[in-house]
Amino acid sequence: MKQFQPSDAIKRLPEQFFAKLAGKVNRYVEAGYDIINLGQGNPDQPTPRHVIDALQAAAEKPAYHKYPPFRGQPFLKKAASEFYKREFGVDLDPETEVAVLFGGKAGLVEVSQCLLNKGDVALVPDPGYPDYWSGVAMAEADMHMMPLLEQNDFLPDYEAIPEELLSKAKLMFLNYPNNPTAAQATEAFFNETVSFANDQDLCVVHDFAYGAIGFDGERPRSFLETKGAKEVGIEIYTLSKTYNMAGWRVGFAVGNPSVVESINILQDHFYVSLFSAVQEAAAEALLGSQECVDELRATYESRRNVLINGLHDIGWDVTSPSGSFFAWLKVPDRFTSEQFADFLLDNVQIVVAPGNGFGEHGEGYVRVGLLTSEDRLKEAVERIKSLNLF
Repeated sequence: MKQFQPSDAIKRLPEQFFAKLAGKVNRYVEAGYDIINLGQGNPDQPTPRHVIDALQAAAEKPAYHKYPPFRGQPFLKKAASEFYKREFGVDLDPETEVAVLFGGKAGLVEVSQCLLNKGDVALVPDPGYPDYWSGVAMAEADMHMMPLLEQNDFLPDYEAIPEELLSKAKLMFLNYPNNPTAAQATEAFFNETVSFANDQDLCVVHDFAYGAIGFDGERPRSFLETKGAKEVGIEIYTLSKTYNMAGWRVGFAVGNPSVVESINILQDHFYVSLFSAVQEAAAEALLGSQECVDELRATYESRRNVLINGLHDIGWDVTSPSGSFFAWLKVPDRFTSEQFADFLLDNVQIVVAPGNGFGEHGEGYVRVGLLTSEDRLKEAVERIKSLNLF
């Protein structure tokens, strides 16, 4: 069979670190081991019933079997704006400040291609979500990694960014509640961010994937709640986490109209928007009963307590997350992140995500997901206890 060479754009894409991890896990699964998988970021609960019912009813509408509007159904963009007003007190123009996305991931990759040229610099959190890197690579731009350090509450230090890089910086990614560190942003930090973005003439892209998941009564802040935020950036929201709709692939970008328009133009060439029945179900999720969101948040908080309290009981000194559905755990001193992840998989068949997969400054940590039952989390603690590491 003739082998066609991939384009340079494909060759620039970073290796999918977690594909390698999945390969290791699958070998144990195929061998019949009882795996406790805490390494994934895939919600384990079903989509709420009223959202499924809305999809089923909408799928019967013949008008929805045709191409939808290129830029999404007006009712979904209106629902997104009403959601932001209700949840965060943010006013959005549905037509100019909302772009419908094929999930948040698509928007996070697309925005680099919308705003970056060859040789431009994107400021990227380290550790951070690896798909930020993919869009930057496709745009032939360069990255400057902003260390997220525990002593700084996992917030970037803007004063540490070299001046010569700032002159080339056009885009900055942020993500709070944070994947993988589970940190939250403060009002003061977002105020500083708006000022920094204005001074440096760069666009902020805030990945708000875990915007509904805050613990101990602490509601995550939207970047757009900050005065002047819409002037300097956008926020990307996904229904994947808030409503357990990861497989539905629906989200939206909101904020600065010029960036929203660029995303819409790019997507005009890629897609003819989402299946309208999915859009109607998404609108129902955003505007219907939010009891399911409260219950989901309580479930994750209870799971967090079970896991963290259990780890403390066996002597592992770890920090309790304040948001997202992840915990960011320091590994024992004698291990690297990847060594510790392999050690847990090989010896007690527990899967965790090595921190170095999220960037250089993720070394020394593993990411653990709260995406299984409390009983399985308790069993994971017992298995770790049997290793006598602490």
